[in-house]
Amino acid sequence: MNLSNQLAKDFRNLHFGGNWTYSNLKDNLEDVTWVQANSKITPLNSILALTYHIHYFVKVTLKVLEGGPLDAHDKFSFDHPKIESQTEWETFLDEVWRDANAFANRVEKLPDEKLWETFSEEKYGNYYRNIQGIIEHSHYHLGQIVVIKRMLSVENEI
Repeated sequence: MNLSNQLAKDFRNLHFGGNWTYSNLKDNLEDVTWVQANSKITPLNSILALTYHIHYFVKVTLKVLEGGPLDAHDKFSFDHPKIESQTEWETFLDEVWRDANAFANRVEKLPDEKLWETFSEEKYGNYYRNIQGIIEHSHYHLGQIVVIKRMLSVENEI
């Protein structure tokens, strides 16, 4: 297996399962309602905000992998849309899963040499750094989602 395939596999496992932590986004978000997704335990972010934040960087990086320019700004990475129904929440999650699959498919097709090329601009480092960074960043926020979800379930038991 080449490095691009391994990165794509790790990214898929983070989203859909199979990683060594046995924790992934899809399983953890599967039973979250739109109300829970919007619930905020101060000073923490909501599950919606964290899910959007993860997806934001996947989506903008996917555009680069598709040959487009990098158009990302950290200040917008938590500016999630209003979700006011279960249908809107599920539609948003469908977009997350669709883009995750597209991202993994694009990474898988990268020749390993491309991983060491400059990503968009020199200041962003190479493709490998950005793809691996998205995986690490997403794992970090997945942990937050798991903790917030647990806190919300305990809060509802009281």
